Amino acid sequence: MNKIESGEKLDFNNVLIRPKRSSLNSRSQVSLERQFKFKNSPEIWKGTPIISANMDTTGTIEVYNVLKEYKIITALHKFYTVDDYKAFSQSPNYDPNYFMVSTGISDRDYQTLEQILTIINAKWICIDIANGYLNALTEFCKKVREAYPDKIIVAGNVVTREMTEELILSGKVDIVKVGIGPGSACTTRLKTGVGMPQLSAILECADAAHGVGGQIISDGGITCPGDMAKAFGAGADFVMVGGQFAGHKQNPGDLIEENGKQYKLFYGMSSEVAQNRHYGKMEKYRASEGRVIKIPYKGDLNETILDYLGGLRSTCTYINSPSIKQMAKCTTFVRVSQQLNTFFVNG
Repeated sequence: MNKIESGEKLDFNNVLIRPKRSSLNSRSQVSLERQFKFKNSPEIWKGTPIISANMDTTGTIEVYNVLKEYKIITALHKFYTVDDYKAFSQSPNYDPNYFMVSTGISDRDYQTLEQILTIINAKWICIDIANGYLNALTEFCKKVREAYPDKIIVAGNVVTREMTEELILSGKVDIVKVGIGPGSACTTRLKTGVGMPQLSAILECADAAHGVGGQIISDGGITCPGDMAKAFGAGADFVMVGGQFAGHKQNPGDLIEENGKQYKLFYGMSSEVAQNRHYGKMEKYRASEGRVIKIPYKGDLNETILDYLGGLRSTCTYINSPSIKQMAKCTTFVRVSQQLNTFFVNG
């Protein structure tokens, strides 16, 4: 019998964070670094728990070179070759703390992962597929954990409690990537009708992961620094960003000029553009689940990063949270019917 789950599910635009009396008198008093221990890996990691998404427009070595300076992680896209990694490992900027090696779950993906990990000292592995509910994902995660017991392993994407627990307990991963359909370049909800509003997904999956000693990454749906603050406030341990980190001079691709304005392309990795670029074609048995977006050119990525970090520090001063680690304990959400006054936005 078909079921309808009761209880409304919420997204970032359905809530605001309630301010409270604060003893923090300056944003400079806020620490945005966290130190993590993990469920299955013996590694200890310290840094700013923000991740650039492993899309081929944002998960690049050029983006890594910027984000590393802020101790932010770049999830490198899965189409870098062994030779690419060999060259990267010889770079003076090379630091295994701040990049992830991404992989799919095919036999060929595993062979490529093995080859990469023989030539570089990577700490992070991101096992990334759109549908994290496949049994094959859990089995692949087990295989990777057995082969690389010391690595910090990320896997996803999912949006529910039971699969979060499954990946941590059975798949032996450390961190679960949460989000189906919230990304600006994702059309999964449109094409499949599947998904979960991102704020509710974070609340459910964070509770599940923390209950069994794991962590989560909120992946997708960030449109502004306030959304990132809400994700951390809801319990996300890390926040992954795609579109907001795209469109800069450090992102790949030529500038497109139209009517006196400049743009860069940003597209989902399940889009026809991405499939054609990396696989030579879009298979007939699948639909394109990604948009191709012309993003207004933003200039230097450093400016965007500073804007986001400044926004997070400001949030912390509003809720008396001295560090990013304490944001979830200090956050109370209020339901709203409108967030912003947009009267002059299009004027």
